[in-house]
Amino acid sequence: MIETLSREIPVVPQRSALLYIDVQNYNARPDGGEYRDEGLTPEQARNKYDYFFEQLKTVTIPNMQQLQKACRHNGIEVLYTTIESLTQDGRDRSLDYKITGFNVPKGSWDSQVLDEIKPLDDEIRFPKTSSSVFMSTNIHYILGNLGIEFLIVSGLLTDQCISSAVRDACDLGYLVTLITDACCTHSPERHETSLGHIKGYCRQRTTAEFLAELEALQVK
Repeated sequence: MIETLSREIPVVPQRSALLYIDVQNYNARPDGGEYRDEGLTPEQARNKYDYFFEQLKTVTIPNMQQLQKACRHNGIEVLYTTIESLTQDGRDRSLDYKITGFNVPKGSWDSQVLDEIKPLDDEIRFPKTSSSVFMSTNIHYILGNLGIEFLIVSGLLTDQCISSAVRDACDLGYLVTLITDACCTHSPERHETSLGHIKGYCRQRTTAEFLAELEALQVK
């Protein structure tokens, strides 16, 4: 049990999980379904969302890969959630996703985690149909079964599904560490504003800072 009343507590690897949110073909590739639904070709998607795709390629995904490698090495559970309906036609989606038009059919290419951080066979993925993974999956139950108290968060988008998950995880009693340069949204302004809004719900660390923390724990 966590005894110190503070968010600024280093993770305990055996009680920690890294959660990737929505790092999938649907929205993290210019040929993904989110952009096809807009009627965009991959080239048009790259041009319209140039900051987003460049940030993903040069900063966010490389940092995600470092986190994944370090967490696996330190025995930290690596988990994934992706937007994915439980049906082909999406009739099980939330009202919000129906209004927005999000439907990632069960088992589709769009639902798959990016190859760059492809899950191992025994790593858990939660398909979700709401902004917060805690609203439309059994993740809270599974985290309890795994003995998880510390949640490390990375993924997309900072000001949407990341923000929702961080707030819900905090309210459910997890100590949350958000890796600030391993998440991304459509502009630097939106990213920084969101980080400011959720600062009271989580610790915020860069990838380098978090990796240094893990290394220091190994030394001890």
